[in-house]
Amino acid sequence: MTEHDQEPAAPPELPLAGYTVAVTAARRKEELGALLDRRGARVVYAPAIRIVPLSDDTELVAATRRVLERPVDLVVATTGVGFRGWLEAAEAWDLPLVEHLRGARVLARGPKARGAIRGGGLVDAWSPESESSAEVLSHLLSGAEGPLAGRRIAIQLHGDPLADLVAGLRETGAEVLTVPVYRWVLPEDVAPVRRLVTSVIGGAVDAVTFTSAPAAASLLAVADELGRRDDLVGALRDRVLAVAVGAVTAGPLEAAGIPTRQPERARLGALAREVVARLPERDPVLELGGHTLQVRGYAAVVDGRVVELAPGPMGVLRALARRPGSVLSRAELVDCLPGGGDGHAVEMAVTRLRAALGAPLIGTVVKRGYRLAV
Repeated sequence: MTEHDQEPAAPPELPLAGYTVAVTAARRKEELGALLDRRGARVVYAPAIRIVPLSDDTELVAATRRVLERPVDLVVATTGVGFRGWLEAAEAWDLPLVEHLRGARVLARGPKARGAIRGGGLVDAWSPESESSAEVLSHLLSGAEGPLAGRRIAIQLHGDPLADLVAGLRETGAEVLTVPVYRWVLPEDVAPVRRLVTSVIGGAVDAVTFTSAPAAASLLAVADELGRRDDLVGALRDRVLAVAVGAVTAGPLEAAGIPTRQPERARLGALAREVVARLPERDPVLELGGHTLQVRGYAAVVDGRVVELAPGPMGVLRALARRPGSVLSRAELVDCLPGGGDGHAVEMAVTRLRAALGAPLIGTVVKRGYRLAV
């Protein structure tokens, strides 16, 4: 078994100890943050978007009135909270939406949308296995719901315009009515998102989680406004793990050249488990004279014990771990200190590092420098 094949050395109940994970979600951010916190992560909250309240959205009123003008043949419910919100808003506005939709076939993109359909007193006709809009489009284009030309299809949007689904249906000659149940806009306080951009670029964050495509697009847009989009993309491409809840959410990131990790099912619990599975595996477990060492974001795991380190000692350890067994001179290690310094600053950082690790992992090579004691 090679060092890369070994299980990460860390307390099994805290697999994310020593890592900093950012949450860009606006809705249910506390729930996702709690899932990550319970696994040991240091969680940074930076909601990249906010939701326009339904009752204030005149665009939704206009879209609902267009749906009510004539009978609808097909309805696509994409999210549970969105579809439920649409029905509730229509009721508040005294618009007979539920009665109007009883004669239509209602398709649910996933189980939560299906629950909202049934909760609203309607009947769901079909839902895809993958919970994806792409499978909904394939189902409709296959003719499973009959010819589409000339039919009226209402699509409940969930913040993303679902351009592929809408365009694909309009190409068949169908009349497609888009219903923007809620819209995503920049948060009122953009400062946390700006700080996140800086933290990702500076290496202070190990992973960023995304639960919606608008949040991903918003983070890129804020970086662009700061003149640092290329720096952000480079960091997310090369050093910082980007984890998206699903393929739609990953779209803006992938389009920017940022690779993403995604769970098999688009659920918050699965998203947290994906972070647990993917983040520690990027850092090899080193065997050092009978001891094990794994270097994480702001901590080291020594023989299963999590040791938090100050930036200076951590910079030195990270440099040594990148080249196990190789000797790095004091001059080379100066570049690894966050504030710079000189040879004396390196010696002090090494002294503090040895004391914190509590194991003979750092060796001195006289007149040459330091190395890991492999």
